[in-house]
Order: sequence, then C-alpha cells, then structure tokens
Amino acid sequence: MARGATLYLDVWSDYVCPFCYLELPVLNEFREIYGDSVEVRWHAFELRPEPVAIPEADDESVIDSWEDNIYPMATERMLTMRLPSINTRSRKALEAARFSQEAGAFDVMHQALFKAYFEDSLDIGDTDVLIDIGSTVGLDPEALDEALREDRFAASVQEDEDFAKQLGITSVPFIVLSRDAAPDQEAPPPPIALRGAAPIEHFEAAVHRLFPDGFPGD
Repeated sequence: MARGATLYLDVWSDYVCPFCYLELPVLNEFREIYGDSVEVRWHAFELRPEPVAIPEADDESVIDSWEDNIYPMATERMLTMRLPSINTRSRKALEAARFSQEAGAFDVMHQALFKAYFEDSLDIGDTDVLIDIGSTVGLDPEALDEALREDRFAASVQEDEDFAKQLGITSVPFIVLSRDAAPDQEAPPPPIALRGAAPIEHFEAAVHRLFPDGFPGD
C-alpha cells in the first residue's frame, strides 16, 4: 500500500483488449495527479479463456471496430496502436505480469505487454515471446521461464478471474474507485465503478463523489 493512501483504484484488464490499452494513458494521468495518495490494484481478466473461441484476425466486425472506434481514440490519447495480425490467448501474459509484480517491475512489464501485442503483433500467449519481453524490461529470463512453465502464478490469476465472476464483471476495462472511511465516519461512501475506456473527467467526477468535502491536499 502506498504510504498514506486514501484512494484506491481496482482495475480489471486484459492484454488482448484494445480498450484496456487505451485506458492506460488515462490511468497514468490519474496517478500523476494524485501521486502517493492513490493505490492502483491490478486484477487479471482473461477475455478469451479456454475453450472460448478465438476470433479470426481478419474478422470484418473487428476491423470495423478498429476503424470506427479504436484508431480515433488512440489518436486522441496519443497511443500508437495497430490491429494485431494474430489473435491469441492471454493467460500466460497475465501470469508473466503477476511474476513482474513480485519482482517489482510491474509497471514496465505491463506497458511492454500491451506494446508487444498492439504495436508489434507479437504472440503474447507464447512463453518464449514472454521471456523475450521480460528480458527487455530487466526481468530474470530464467526465473520467468521457470515460473511460466511451472504455472506458478496460474492459481493467482484464477483467483482474480473468480473474483471478477463474483462481482458480475463481464467485460474490461472495469475500474472501481473506493476510499477509506474518514476518522469521523462509520463507513466510507460506496465504491464507484467505471466501465470501458473512461476519460479522465469520469475519474475526477468519481473522486468528487467519494470526497464531497474535497480531496485531502487539494
């Protein structure tokens, strides 16, 4: 927990979800605004777990979504994104991200996984590819290889999946903002959920609702 944190962001996302990548600049901006007063807690959410079928990379509905929604939003949020030439499963990428959390390198690995898939069309479901990505951000390749091949973080990822089902989460990004109770309160205001690639204004509105008397330090 960040020292003195009073504001929490629980974020469910997947590395094969373009809207999760599109939300990353907004989350980074939010963290810059609130600094150590916010704690971001990432949770795995696998959009296409076994045995869900993987759509074809040249599916017309996917291409249309990119042309109509994803590319314009990427331009607005100053992200370089390309429709991946392959579709893949993300379970191993989510496990690699969990490994990077334990190694203290989550932020750089998180960014690198999105970039690898949505800029370079790399197969982030492939263990060897994930080891290469991890190496570029300073992770121990042998340790990562061993962790992935032994499914060391599979149970941790599955716990996130199960938690998401309990909450009724069916799509990502899904973000919940919450806060601690103030010293003179019995309970804090109820958490606020944001769905989809929400703009920074939605986050600010949520903070105002959670802290009607003003955020500490403002």
